[in-house]
Amino acid sequence: MLFAGPWATKMPRRIGSMPALYIQRSLTSSTKGGAWQWRRWRRTAAIASVSLGVGGYVVYNHDTAYLVAASMYRCSVAAKVTCQVSWDYYRNFPDLPSDDDSAEERKRILAIRSAVHLRSAERVRAALMKNGGVYIKLGQHISAMQYVLPAEWCATMQPLQDQNTASSLKDVDRVIFRDFGQHIDELFSDFDAEPIGVASLAQVHRAVLRETGEEVAVKVQHPMVRTYSDIDIATVSVMFEFIHSVFPDFKFMWLSAEMKGSLPLELDFRNDKSNAERVEWNFAPRPDIPLAVPKMTRASERVLIMEYVNGRRCDDLRYLRLHSINPDEVSREIGRVFAEMTYVHGFLHCDPHPGNLFVRPRDGRKTTHGHNFDLVLLDHGLYRHLSPRFRYEYAEMWHALMKGDTEMIKHWSRQLSGTDLYILFSTILTGQNWSAIEAKSLAKSTAPAHFSVGSMMKQHPDILRQITDVLSSVPPVLLLVLKTNDLLRMVDQKLFADQPPAVQQHAQLRTWMRISHYCLIAIRNARSQDIHHSVSRAGFLQTVSRIGRLTMNWITFWVYDTALSLYNVVLTIEDVFIRWRARLAH
Repeated sequence: MLFAGPWATKMPRRIGSMPALYIQRSLTSSTKGGAWQWRRWRRTAAIASVSLGVGGYVVYNHDTAYLVAASMYRCSVAAKVTCQVSWDYYRNFPDLPSDDDSAEERKRILAIRSAVHLRSAERVRAALMKNGGVYIKLGQHISAMQYVLPAEWCATMQPLQDQNTASSLKDVDRVIFRDFGQHIDELFSDFDAEPIGVASLAQVHRAVLRETGEEVAVKVQHPMVRTYSDIDIATVSVMFEFIHSVFPDFKFMWLSAEMKGSLPLELDFRNDKSNAERVEWNFAPRPDIPLAVPKMTRASERVLIMEYVNGRRCDDLRYLRLHSINPDEVSREIGRVFAEMTYVHGFLHCDPHPGNLFVRPRDGRKTTHGHNFDLVLLDHGLYRHLSPRFRYEYAEMWHALMKGDTEMIKHWSRQLSGTDLYILFSTILTGQNWSAIEAKSLAKSTAPAHFSVGSMMKQHPDILRQITDVLSSVPPVLLLVLKTNDLLRMVDQKLFADQPPAVQQHAQLRTWMRISHYCLIAIRNARSQDIHHSVSRAGFLQTVSRIGRLTMNWITFWVYDTALSLYNVVLTIEDVFIRWRARLAH
C-alpha cells in the first residue's frame, strides 16, 4: 500500500506515458475550434478507412464477399418469414373448439384456423421462391404430404413443383469445366442450350458426345446450390427449432432432419450413378418387369452424363393413348417395381413423382416382358435401405390391414410407429378411413372411402396434433416410405382420372391386392428363415418337423395368393363390362 496515499496522484507524469487524448488536446488547444475539427477529421478518416477496407476486400475477394452478402440475405428472408408466421400463429390461431361449443362456433373457429394456415403457407411459399434451390426442394416435399399436413399448406406449395428457374448456358459451362476440366464444345459435338427439364437442384440438357457420337442427357447442378446448401440446411433447422420453441406442439422436426440426411446425398451425382447401377442389377433376374434404367456414362459431384431416353411422363394420358399404351398396365407395372424394391430388394427409390417415371413406347413382340412400353426410372439420388426386420414388420402390418385384424394392427403399429395411435397410423399408411379398414373391406369393398387431413379435421380438430405425434415417433426410414406411398397414390389417381368411378375403385383394389401379394412373399420368406434357424440339431425328427413347417408355410402362402389372383380376374371381367356400358351410355 506504499503508493496508495493521496500524494501519489500529484506525482508528475512522463510524456511517454501520457494518454493519446491528452496529447490530442495539447496539439489543438492553440487553434480555435480545434477539438471539434479534430473529431470531425477522425470520424471522416474512420469512415474512409472502413470504406477502403471493405472496397479492397470486395475487389480482391469478390466471390467470398458476394457469398457472405447473399447468405446473409437468404438467412434474413428465412428469419423474417419465420417470425411473421410464428407471430401470426401466436396471435391469431385459436385453440381447438371444445365439445361444449355450438356448431356455429366450431365452424367459425375452424375457419379462422384455416385462414391462418393459408396465410402462413403463402408467406412461406413466397420466401421459398425468393431463396430457391434447397428451399424449393423443401416446398416440394411439403406439397407431397397430402395425408400428413393441412390441405392449405399442401395446395399452396403445389405450384413449386413447376417453379424452377433455369441456369444460364454460361453457368452450365462453368460447372462442367470445373468438374470435368473441359468446356461444353470440347466434350460435346452438339448441346441444346434449352434444357429439357429444370428441377430445384439441377437441370437436364440433350447433347451428343464428341468422342462416340452417342446421344446423351446431361444433368448439371445449378451453380450456387452446393455453395448455399450447408447454410440453407442449417437455417431451415434453426427455423424449425425456433418455431418448436414458440409452439411446443410443433413436432415437424423430422422434416429438417430428413433434409439434413437426404440433401447431401442428392447433391452428389456420383450417388445417382451407383444407385442406378444397383437398381439395374437388382432387376436383372426379372426380365418380365418392363423396367429400364438409363445407362450412366460419367459422373462427378455436380455433372451426370447418361443415356438419352425418348419418352414422356407416365401420367400423360394423351401420350399413352397416342401409342396405344394401356394405363392399367402402366399402373400395375409401377406397383410391381416399387413393391419389388420395398419387400424383396430392400432398396427403395423415395422420389417417384411423375417427372421421374417416364414411359417409352416399345414393340411388345421384341421385348422379353411382352409389354408395348418400358417404364423408365429417372433421378436416382434419393434411396433408402430397408432392413430385413423392417421389411418383415412392414409386411405384417399391411397383411393385418388387409385382413382387418384389429389386434394384429395394434401390435404391428406399435412395433413400427412406437405409439398406440394405431387407428391414425393405419389411415396415414393406407390413405383410407378407419371404418373401411375395420370392416375388413380394403381388399373386398368396391367403394373404399378416402381419408384426408381436411375432412378429418372437421370431425376431429385435434387430428393434426395426433399426426405429428405419430410422425415424430416413427423411424426416419418409415417417413420416406410413407412419402413414397403418397406419391404412388397420386400417380394412380392421375392414370385413372378419365375412367368411370367403378373402374377407379377397382384400380385401388388391385393396388391393395398387389401389396398383399408382395407382403405374403416377404412374410413367407421371413418365416422360412426363422424355421431354418430355429432348429439347432440335425436329427431325423427335427428334419421332419422343419420340412412340415416349411410345407405349411408355402401352402398358406399359395392359398392366400391364389385367392388374390382369382379375385383379380373377377375385377378384370367386371371392368370390361363397366367400360362397355359406359361407351353405350355415350
